[in-house]
Amino acid sequence: MKGQGAGRNSGVTGAKKKGVSDLGGRRGRLISPANRNQAVILINEAHAAGARKWCACEVLEISVRTYHRWQGDGFDDARKTRIQSPINQLTAAERQAVIDCSISPENRSLSPKQIVPRLADKAIYLASESTFYRILRAEKRMNHRGRSAKKNRVPQPKEHVATGPNELYSWDITYLKSKIRGCFFYLYLFMDIYSRKVVGWEVLDDESSESAAELLQKIHLKEGLSLQKDVVLHSDNGSPMKGATMLATMQKLGVVPSFSRPSASNDNAYSESLFKTMKYTPAFPNDPFSSLQETRNWVANFVHWYNEEHRHCEIQYVTPGQRHRGEDVAILKERTRVYEAAKRRHPERWSGQTRNWLPVQSVSLNPQSKKPETQEVQQAA
Repeated sequence: MKGQGAGRNSGVTGAKKKGVSDLGGRRGRLISPANRNQAVILINEAHAAGARKWCACEVLEISVRTYHRWQGDGFDDARKTRIQSPINQLTAAERQAVIDCSISPENRSLSPKQIVPRLADKAIYLASESTFYRILRAEKRMNHRGRSAKKNRVPQPKEHVATGPNELYSWDITYLKSKIRGCFFYLYLFMDIYSRKVVGWEVLDDESSESAAELLQKIHLKEGLSLQKDVVLHSDNGSPMKGATMLATMQKLGVVPSFSRPSASNDNAYSESLFKTMKYTPAFPNDPFSSLQETRNWVANFVHWYNEEHRHCEIQYVTPGQRHRGEDVAILKERTRVYEAAKRRHPERWSGQTRNWLPVQSVSLNPQSKKPETQEVQQAA
Protein backbone atom coordinates (compact mmCIF):
# COMPACT_ATOMS: atom_id res chain seq x y z
CA MET A 1 0.00 0.00 0.00
CA LYS A 2 2.84 2.35 0.81
CA GLY A 3 4.42 1.80 -2.58
CA GLN A 4 1.04 2.17 -4.24
CA GLY A 5 0.43 5.50 -2.47
CA ALA A 6 3.88 6.72 -3.45
CA GLY A 7 3.15 5.86 -7.05
CA ARG A 8 -0.08 7.81 -6.95
CA ASN A 9 1.80 10.81 -5.60
CA SER A 10 4.09 10.93 -8.64
CA GLY A 11 1.79 13.50 -10.25
CA VAL A 12 2.28 15.82 -7.27
CA THR A 13 6.06 15.41 -7.45
CA GLY A 14 6.13 16.03 -11.19
CA ALA A 15 4.00 19.14 -10.84
CA LYS A 16 6.35 20.50 -8.21
CA LYS A 17 9.40 20.05 -10.47
CA LYS A 18 7.84 21.72 -13.51
CA GLY A 19 8.76 25.24 -12.52
CA VAL A 20 10.05 27.55 -9.81
CA SER A 21 7.99 27.17 -6.64
CA ASP A 22 8.21 28.51 -3.09
CA LEU A 23 6.92 25.21 -1.71
CA GLY A 24 9.40 23.35 0.41
CA GLY A 25 11.98 24.76 2.77
CA ARG A 26 12.13 25.91 6.35
CA ARG A 27 9.10 26.42 8.57
CA GLY A 28 7.49 29.84 8.66
CA ARG A 29 8.34 30.59 5.07
CA LEU A 30 5.97 32.73 3.04
CA ILE A 31 4.17 30.83 0.28
CA SER A 32 2.35 32.77 -2.40
CA PRO A 33 -1.46 32.40 -2.71
CA ALA A 34 -1.08 30.97 -6.22
CA ASN A 35 1.19 28.17 -5.03
CA ARG A 36 -1.08 27.49 -2.05
CA ASN A 37 -4.03 27.08 -4.38
CA GLN A 38 -2.05 24.82 -6.69
CA ALA A 39 -0.88 22.68 -3.75
CA VAL A 40 -4.44 22.16 -2.50
CA ILE A 41 -5.62 21.17 -5.97
CA LEU A 42 -2.80 18.67 -6.41
CA ILE A 43 -3.34 17.13 -2.98
CA ASN A 44 -7.06 16.77 -3.67
CA GLU A 45 -6.35 15.12 -7.03
CA ALA A 46 -3.87 12.71 -5.44
CA HIS A 47 -6.32 11.89 -2.65
CA ALA A 48 -9.12 11.28 -5.17
CA ALA A 49 -6.79 8.89 -7.00
CA GLY A 50 -6.32 6.85 -3.81
CA ALA A 51 -3.28 8.43 -2.15
CA ARG A 52 -3.26 9.37 1.52
CA LYS A 53 -3.34 13.04 2.34
CA TRP A 54 -0.30 12.89 4.60
CA CYS A 55 1.72 11.26 1.82
CA ALA A 56 0.74 13.97 -0.67
CA CYS A 57 1.51 16.69 1.89
CA GLU A 58 4.88 15.11 2.61
CA VAL A 59 5.81 15.29 -1.06
CA LEU A 60 5.12 19.06 -1.07
CA GLU A 61 6.92 19.42 2.29
CA ILE A 62 3.92 20.82 4.14
CA SER A 63 2.00 19.40 7.08
CA VAL A 64 -1.58 18.14 7.01
CA ARG A 65 -2.55 20.92 9.43
CA THR A 66 -1.26 23.47 6.94
CA TYR A 67 -3.30 21.82 4.20
CA HIS A 68 -6.47 22.00 6.29
CA ARG A 69 -5.79 25.62 7.27
CA TRP A 70 -5.39 26.62 3.63
CA GLN A 71 -8.71 24.99 2.84
CA GLY A 72 -10.55 26.69 5.70
CA ASP A 73 -8.98 30.14 5.88
CA GLY A 74 -8.28 30.72 2.20
CA PHE A 75 -4.97 31.21 0.49
CA ASP A 76 -3.98 34.66 1.77
CA ASP A 77 -1.33 34.93 4.47
CA ALA A 78 -3.20 35.66 7.72
CA ARG A 79 -0.09 36.49 9.72
CA LYS A 80 -0.14 39.96 11.20
CA THR A 81 2.94 42.03 10.65
CA ARG A 82 3.98 45.00 12.72
CA ILE A 83 6.27 47.75 11.52
CA GLN A 84 8.06 49.21 14.48
CA SER A 85 9.54 52.68 14.41
CA PRO A 86 12.68 53.34 16.43
CA ILE A 87 11.84 55.20 19.59
CA ASN A 88 14.73 57.59 19.01
CA GLN A 89 14.02 58.50 15.40
CA LEU A 90 13.63 62.13 14.40
CA THR A 91 10.22 63.61 13.82
CA ALA A 92 9.24 64.85 10.39
CA ALA A 93 9.85 68.45 11.48
CA GLU A 94 13.30 67.63 12.87
CA ARG A 95 14.18 65.73 9.73
CA GLN A 96 13.14 68.65 7.57
CA ALA A 97 15.20 70.99 9.75
CA VAL A 98 18.31 68.90 9.00
CA ILE A 99 17.62 69.11 5.27
CA ASP A 100 16.95 72.84 5.35
CA CYS A 101 20.12 73.43 7.33
CA SER A 102 22.21 71.40 4.87
CA ILE A 103 20.97 73.25 1.79
CA SER A 104 20.98 76.71 3.32
CA PRO A 105 23.23 79.29 1.60
CA GLU A 106 25.75 79.31 4.44
CA ASN A 107 26.02 75.51 4.66
CA ARG A 108 25.40 74.14 1.16
CA SER A 109 29.12 74.12 0.39
CA LEU A 110 30.02 72.39 3.67
CA SER A 111 29.99 68.74 4.68
CA PRO A 112 28.07 67.54 7.77
CA LYS A 113 31.39 67.26 9.57
CA GLN A 114 31.72 71.02 9.18
CA ILE A 115 28.06 71.85 9.74
CA VAL A 116 27.55 70.12 13.10
CA PRO A 117 30.43 71.89 14.95
CA ARG A 118 29.35 75.25 13.53
CA LEU A 119 25.82 74.67 14.84
CA ALA A 120 27.22 73.70 18.22
CA ASP A 121 29.09 77.03 18.36
CA LYS A 122 25.70 78.70 17.96
CA ALA A 123 24.20 76.55 20.77
CA ILE A 124 22.17 74.56 18.23
CA TYR A 125 22.00 70.78 18.01
CA LEU A 126 19.90 69.14 15.32
CA ALA A 127 21.48 65.70 14.90
CA SER A 128 24.83 63.94 14.75
CA GLU A 129 27.05 63.86 11.68
CA SER A 130 26.03 60.28 10.90
CA THR A 131 22.34 61.26 11.07
CA PHE A 132 23.01 64.17 8.73
CA TYR A 133 24.67 61.79 6.28
CA ARG A 134 21.87 59.21 6.60
CA ILE A 135 19.12 61.77 5.96
CA LEU A 136 20.93 63.38 3.04
CA ARG A 137 21.58 59.96 1.53
CA ALA A 138 17.91 58.99 1.88
CA GLU A 139 16.85 62.27 0.25
CA LYS A 140 19.41 61.76 -2.53
CA ARG A 141 21.21 64.93 -1.57
CA MET A 142 24.57 63.29 -1.00
CA ASN A 143 26.03 65.12 -3.95
CA HIS A 144 27.88 68.33 -4.50
CA ARG A 145 26.07 71.38 -3.22
CA GLY A 146 26.77 75.03 -3.76
CA ARG A 147 29.41 76.00 -6.32
CA SER A 148 30.70 72.45 -6.61
CA ALA A 149 27.26 71.35 -7.84
CA LYS A 150 27.76 73.16 -11.13
CA LYS A 151 28.31 70.69 -13.92
CA ASN A 152 30.56 71.18 -16.92
CA ARG A 153 32.65 73.77 -15.19
CA VAL A 154 35.25 73.32 -17.93
CA PRO A 155 34.08 75.57 -20.77
CA GLN A 156 33.09 73.78 -23.94
CA PRO A 157 35.23 74.45 -27.00
CA LYS A 158 33.79 76.86 -29.52
CA GLU A 159 31.96 75.26 -32.42
CA HIS A 160 33.28 75.90 -35.93
CA VAL A 161 31.44 75.01 -39.13
CA ALA A 162 33.11 74.82 -42.55
CA THR A 163 31.05 75.09 -45.73
CA GLY A 164 33.97 75.15 -48.15
CA PRO A 165 37.71 74.47 -48.44
CA ASN A 166 40.35 76.55 -46.65
CA GLU A 167 37.98 77.64 -43.89
CA LEU A 168 38.82 75.23 -41.07
CA TYR A 169 42.13 73.44 -40.55
CA SER A 170 43.31 70.92 -38.00
CA TRP A 171 46.89 69.95 -37.28
CA ASP A 172 48.92 67.77 -34.97
CA ILE A 173 52.28 66.04 -34.58
CA THR A 174 52.76 62.28 -34.41
CA TYR A 175 55.81 60.16 -33.64
CA LEU A 176 57.34 57.77 -36.19
CA LYS A 177 59.77 55.21 -34.83
CA SER A 178 63.40 55.19 -35.92
CA LYS A 179 65.82 52.28 -35.66
CA ILE A 180 67.52 53.98 -32.72
CA ARG A 181 65.69 53.08 -29.55
CA GLY A 182 64.21 56.16 -27.90
CA CYS A 183 64.62 58.35 -31.00
CA PHE A 184 61.71 59.35 -33.22
CA PHE A 185 60.91 61.30 -36.35
CA TYR A 186 58.18 63.89 -35.97
CA LEU A 187 55.48 64.26 -38.61
CA TYR A 188 53.84 67.70 -38.73
CA LEU A 189 50.56 67.34 -40.60
CA PHE A 190 47.93 69.96 -41.49
CA MET A 191 44.55 68.93 -42.94
CA ASP A 192 41.50 70.74 -44.24
CA ILE A 193 38.53 69.50 -42.20
CA TYR A 194 35.99 70.31 -44.91
CA SER A 195 37.68 68.26 -47.64
CA ARG A 196 39.87 66.03 -45.42
CA LYS A 197 42.80 66.92 -47.69
CA VAL A 198 46.33 67.03 -46.31
CA VAL A 199 47.31 70.58 -47.19
CA GLY A 200 50.78 70.51 -45.69
CA TRP A 201 53.24 68.21 -43.95
CA GLU A 202 56.85 67.94 -42.89
CA VAL A 203 58.98 65.30 -41.20
CA LEU A 204 61.69 66.59 -38.85
CA ASP A 205 63.91 65.14 -36.17
CA ASP A 206 62.53 67.45 -33.47
CA GLU A 207 59.30 69.23 -32.56
CA SER A 208 59.23 72.95 -32.04
CA SER A 209 56.98 75.94 -32.40
CA GLU A 210 59.39 77.53 -34.89
CA SER A 211 59.17 74.55 -37.30
CA ALA A 212 55.37 74.55 -37.11
CA ALA A 213 55.26 78.29 -37.81
CA GLU A 214 57.50 77.90 -40.86
CA LEU A 215 55.29 75.13 -42.25
CA LEU A 216 52.16 77.25 -41.68
CA GLN A 217 53.70 80.07 -43.72
CA LYS A 218 54.32 77.67 -46.63
CA ILE A 219 50.71 76.46 -46.49
CA HIS A 220 49.48 80.05 -46.33
CA LEU A 221 51.24 80.84 -49.60
CA LYS A 222 50.42 77.57 -51.40
CA GLU A 223 46.69 77.59 -50.55
CA GLY A 224 46.25 81.33 -50.93
CA LEU A 225 44.87 81.82 -47.47
CA SER A 226 45.37 85.57 -47.72
CA LEU A 227 42.23 85.61 -49.86
CA GLN A 228 40.24 83.79 -47.19
CA LYS A 229 38.59 85.37 -44.18
CA ASP A 230 38.54 83.94 -40.67
CA VAL A 231 40.61 80.85 -41.39
CA VAL A 232 40.50 78.73 -38.19
CA LEU A 233 43.39 76.45 -37.21
CA HIS A 234 42.51 73.86 -34.55
CA SER A 235 44.98 71.85 -32.47
CA ASP A 236 45.53 70.35 -29.07
CA ASN A 237 47.40 72.02 -26.21
CA GLY A 238 50.94 70.80 -26.96
CA SER A 239 53.89 73.12 -26.48
CA PRO A 240 54.57 73.49 -30.27
CA MET A 241 50.91 74.47 -30.76
CA LYS A 242 50.93 77.13 -28.05
CA GLY A 243 54.48 78.32 -28.53
CA ALA A 244 55.07 82.03 -28.82
CA THR A 245 56.47 81.77 -32.36
CA MET A 246 53.50 79.78 -33.63
CA LEU A 247 50.95 82.10 -32.03
CA ALA A 248 52.74 85.20 -33.34
CA THR A 249 52.83 83.74 -36.86
CA MET A 250 49.13 82.93 -36.75
CA GLN A 251 48.33 86.46 -35.64
CA LYS A 252 50.51 87.87 -38.40
CA LEU A 253 48.82 85.74 -41.07
CA GLY A 254 45.31 86.40 -39.76
CA VAL A 255 44.68 82.77 -38.75
CA VAL A 256 42.29 82.27 -35.84
CA PRO A 257 43.59 79.78 -33.23
CA SER A 258 41.36 77.09 -31.74
CA PHE A 259 42.44 74.67 -29.01
CA SER A 260 41.10 71.48 -27.49
CA ARG A 261 40.14 71.18 -23.85
CA PRO A 262 42.89 69.86 -21.57
CA SER A 263 43.10 66.04 -21.60
CA ALA A 264 40.28 65.75 -24.16
CA SER A 265 41.66 63.95 -27.20
CA ASN A 266 38.31 63.74 -28.96
CA ASP A 267 38.30 67.53 -29.43
CA ASN A 268 40.88 67.01 -32.19
CA ALA A 269 39.28 63.90 -33.64
CA TYR A 270 39.99 64.71 -37.30
CA SER A 271 43.77 64.70 -36.95
CA GLU A 272 43.70 61.67 -34.66
CA SER A 273 41.56 59.79 -37.19
CA LEU A 274 43.97 60.67 -40.01
CA PHE A 275 46.96 59.42 -38.00
CA LYS A 276 45.16 56.13 -37.37
CA THR A 277 44.40 55.76 -41.07
CA MET A 278 48.07 56.32 -41.82
CA LYS A 279 49.47 53.89 -39.26
CA TYR A 280 46.94 51.13 -40.00
CA THR A 281 47.19 51.25 -43.78
CA PRO A 282 48.72 48.03 -45.26
CA ALA A 283 51.58 50.08 -46.72
CA PHE A 284 52.79 51.25 -43.32
CA PRO A 285 56.17 49.56 -42.71
CA ASN A 286 56.47 46.96 -39.98
CA ASP A 287 60.06 47.95 -39.23
CA PRO A 288 61.11 51.38 -37.94
CA PHE A 289 62.36 53.97 -40.40
CA SER A 290 66.11 53.98 -40.90
CA SER A 291 66.62 57.61 -41.91
CA LEU A 292 64.90 60.95 -42.14
CA GLN A 293 64.89 60.86 -45.94
CA GLU A 294 63.30 57.41 -46.01
CA THR A 295 60.58 58.66 -43.69
CA ARG A 296 59.89 61.67 -45.89
CA ASN A 297 59.67 59.52 -49.00
CA TRP A 298 57.15 57.19 -47.41
CA VAL A 299 55.01 60.04 -46.06
CA ALA A 300 55.04 61.70 -49.51
CA ASN A 301 53.68 58.51 -51.08
CA PHE A 302 51.06 58.17 -48.39
CA VAL A 303 49.87 61.78 -48.74
CA HIS A 304 49.50 61.34 -52.52
CA TRP A 305 47.53 58.13 -52.03
CA TYR A 306 45.35 59.68 -49.34
CA ASN A 307 44.60 62.88 -51.24
CA GLU A 308 44.13 61.48 -54.75
CA GLU A 309 43.26 57.77 -54.49
CA HIS A 310 41.62 57.12 -51.15
CA ARG A 311 37.79 57.38 -51.19
CA HIS A 312 36.86 58.90 -47.85
CA CYS A 313 33.70 57.50 -46.24
CA GLU A 314 32.72 60.81 -44.58
CA ILE A 315 32.62 62.78 -47.85
CA GLN A 316 30.51 60.36 -49.90
CA TYR A 317 33.48 58.27 -51.03
CA VAL A 318 35.24 60.85 -53.14
CA THR A 319 38.91 61.60 -52.71
CA PRO A 320 39.91 64.55 -50.50
CA GLY A 321 41.59 66.16 -53.50
CA GLN A 322 38.42 65.95 -55.59
CA ARG A 323 36.36 67.54 -52.82
CA HIS A 324 38.98 70.22 -52.18
CA ARG A 325 38.92 71.24 -55.86
CA GLY A 326 35.10 71.12 -56.02
CA GLU A 327 35.01 68.14 -58.38
CA ASP A 328 32.84 66.06 -56.02
CA VAL A 329 29.60 67.76 -57.12
CA ALA A 330 29.88 66.51 -60.72
CA ILE A 331 31.14 63.10 -59.62
CA LEU A 332 28.26 62.53 -57.21
CA LYS A 333 25.75 63.82 -59.76
CA GLU A 334 27.01 61.22 -62.24
CA ARG A 335 26.74 58.49 -59.59
CA THR A 336 23.11 59.48 -58.99
CA ARG A 337 22.42 59.21 -62.75
CA VAL A 338 24.02 55.75 -62.87
CA TYR A 339 21.92 54.48 -59.97
CA GLU A 340 18.69 55.90 -61.37
CA ALA A 341 19.39 54.28 -64.76
CA ALA A 342 20.03 50.94 -63.03
CA LYS A 343 16.73 51.25 -61.19
CA ARG A 344 14.86 51.97 -64.42
CA ARG A 345 16.34 48.85 -66.02
CA HIS A 346 15.41 46.58 -63.10
CA PRO A 347 12.84 48.29 -60.86
CA GLU A 348 12.03 44.97 -59.18
CA ARG A 349 15.48 44.96 -57.58
CA TRP A 350 14.88 48.22 -55.70
CA SER A 351 12.57 48.30 -52.72
CA GLY A 352 12.97 52.04 -52.15
CA GLN A 353 14.87 55.08 -53.30
CA THR A 354 18.32 54.89 -54.81
CA ARG A 355 21.37 55.59 -52.71
CA ASN A 356 21.79 59.15 -51.52
CA TRP A 357 24.79 60.61 -53.35
CA LEU A 358 24.17 64.25 -52.38
CA PRO A 359 27.34 66.16 -51.45
CA VAL A 360 27.98 66.90 -47.80
CA GLN A 361 27.16 70.57 -47.40
CA SER A 362 29.00 71.40 -44.17
CA VAL A 363 31.31 69.91 -41.59
CA SER A 364 31.30 70.80 -37.90
CA LEU A 365 34.14 70.83 -35.40
CA ASN A 366 33.10 70.29 -31.76
CA PRO A 367 29.35 70.64 -32.38
CA GLN A 368 27.43 71.93 -29.37
CA SER A 369 23.98 70.72 -30.35
CA LYS A 370 22.27 68.49 -32.88
CA LYS A 371 21.96 70.08 -36.27
CA PRO A 372 18.92 69.90 -38.56
CA GLU A 373 18.89 66.96 -40.91
CA THR A 374 18.86 69.26 -43.94
CA GLN A 375 22.21 70.69 -42.98
CA GLU A 376 23.83 67.24 -43.05
CA VAL A 377 26.55 67.99 -40.51
CA GLN A 378 29.19 65.30 -40.52
CA GLN A 379 31.57 64.48 -37.69
CA ALA A 380 34.93 62.75 -37.77
CA ALA A 381 34.81 58.96 -37.57
